[in-house]
Amino acid sequence: MIVLFNTPLQVAKAFRQSIAYLPSLLSLAYFLVGLLAVVPQEGPSAMPGWLVSVRFDDTDTLRTLLSTLIAGMISLVVFSFSMVMSVLSQAGGQFSHKLVFGLVTERHHQWVLGNYLGTILFILMLLMVPENGDTPGTWRSLAAYLGTAMVIHCLALFVYFIHKTSQTVQVNSVVAGLHLATSHSLAELIHRQQSPRFTRVSAPNPSAVSRSQALHEIRSRRTGFIQNADYAKLANLATGIDGVIYLNFSPGDFTLDDFPLLYIDAPTEPDHDWAEEALAHLTYGEGESIEDIHVHGLTQLMEMAVKSLSPGINDPGTARLCINQLTDLLRLRMDFAPCNAMLDDQEQLRVTWPAESFESLLYRVLTPILHYGRDDVTIGLSLLKAVKSLSLYAQDADRQLLQTYADRIIATLADAAIHPLDRDFISARLNSGEHHLTLPDRLVYR
Repeated sequence: MIVLFNTPLQVAKAFRQSIAYLPSLLSLAYFLVGLLAVVPQEGPSAMPGWLVSVRFDDTDTLRTLLSTLIAGMISLVVFSFSMVMSVLSQAGGQFSHKLVFGLVTERHHQWVLGNYLGTILFILMLLMVPENGDTPGTWRSLAAYLGTAMVIHCLALFVYFIHKTSQTVQVNSVVAGLHLATSHSLAELIHRQQSPRFTRVSAPNPSAVSRSQALHEIRSRRTGFIQNADYAKLANLATGIDGVIYLNFSPGDFTLDDFPLLYIDAPTEPDHDWAEEALAHLTYGEGESIEDIHVHGLTQLMEMAVKSLSPGINDPGTARLCINQLTDLLRLRMDFAPCNAMLDDQEQLRVTWPAESFESLLYRVLTPILHYGRDDVTIGLSLLKAVKSLSLYAQDADRQLLQTYADRIIATLADAAIHPLDRDFISARLNSGEHHLTLPDRLVYR
């Protein structure tokens, strides 16, 4: 039963996150207004006599006006979205193709598209429903004036659309948007895991469990990205069979059909209905959702930095901007260790899942930038400054990790700096600024 109930909820959530969400709602609103406009107004609901002066003289004039308005609106829609797709295609080539769909689905783009489509639908309804008699009625004439006002409103939206589109693809705006979305995702994770039922265990993976224990296996029924899981409901299911559920994936992983997703440590093997209900509490999605998983925001900033360092783009300034934003996000992540287990009301372990460590995240984010920017001294110095800044907030274990990365960055700078002028420039900045690392005074020849 839970599977049948969960499927419509997933469809509704996917629709709400799609580009068709706001345009569909606005088009429906315009349709209802258009339906009201074509309803004949007779008897007690007839229009007052003082509005007779706004009536059109003949039906042909009204239809000519409406035909001109709808032709202009169609041209406006074609021009607007051919322009935005051209701009977004260029942005995808410059930044990352992962960002293109996110930019298209932004709410202000959907709002403009919905008003465009709704206006066309409204005028089309006025053209399709003929008016009785040779002279249009007052109600239909007012509807035509309303259609004209809608077109003028769309012209204003067109100016707004150009402004927002030009701002959307600016480097500062894109990087700041990723930073803001990732910060919100991390804050949501911190808020969710303040419950006393969330905790950390040393052995969250099923492979860490003793092989003498008989674990029951539940395999996936589909292929896709698993964005999240309802840990509370999975814990309740585990409580019902007096067992522990070991999730064999990290949120955001891509899993194949018939992949062992869950390992169950329970006295008896769960039945088919229990397994189906457990799988129904896993949320699948398309691509990388920053709202659900903050790690995706960090990796997308890293990919933007790497893309900007490619020979075809050669924009180290964008890479340095991404490094600055990554430094702040890594500082927030360093202050918080994500939980990897959930307890029941009696504080018994019920669900565990893999959680990416700060060491793994640091390697995933900084290493590609260091690799692709190894020949650019400014990129190496920016990464060194980031590591030094993070060391001010790190505890002993993380500080040792940052020390290792600082040594690697300095070694890369030593390989890149061949000319004595470059070495003097780098040496003067090795120990500059506040930090809690042990760094050499001068660049050492290798």
